[in-house]
Amino acid sequence: MTAQEIFFVVVSLVGGIGALRLVTSHNVVHAALYLVVTLAMVAGTYLLVAAEFLAWVQVLIYVGAIVVLLLFSLMLTKAPIGRETLDNQQRGIAALVGAGVLAGLAFLIQDSFAGERITLQPTRTDQVGTAIFRDFVLPFEVVSVLLLAALIGAVVIARKDEAPGAAPERRVPLIGRRERVAR
Repeated sequence: MTAQEIFFVVVSLVGGIGALRLVTSHNVVHAALYLVVTLAMVAGTYLLVAAEFLAWVQVLIYVGAIVVLLLFSLMLTKAPIGRETLDNQQRGIAALVGAGVLAGLAFLIQDSFAGERITLQPTRTDQVGTAIFRDFVLPFEVVSVLLLAALIGAVVIARKDEAPGAAPERRVPLIGRRERVAR
């Protein structure tokens, strides 16, 4: 076994455990932190295949920006946190569907590589930039608008508790609210 294969096994195990904990965590904030671990392991996989630029993009955009946006949205909307609020009795059905999807994907790709050795071809950063901003500019912009809409939606949901007709001193503050005080 080469060093690259050993590193891949370690990265895949850590990423797999992080992904498993991501979907089984009972705390939303902990799930977001497990998402950081999983996405960081994807960046490690990019490093393994000599795609340093993609690894840094993965770290900066997904591990940095997306997870921060997710945590910001969670904190802004006061999402319910804890086992009681997030417990779902359909775990068995979800596990069955997940196993079915895994079996289907394994069946589809079982003969795809057939022992072929894959040779890595270096790609320059300007080629990646040209591909993103020429061939994939529409999906790139759609994702940015979608993230902006999610952030605006989080702000709208968070501000929903304010009564528009109430006097300003009777409004509940957005930050630091504990409980409503009756006056």
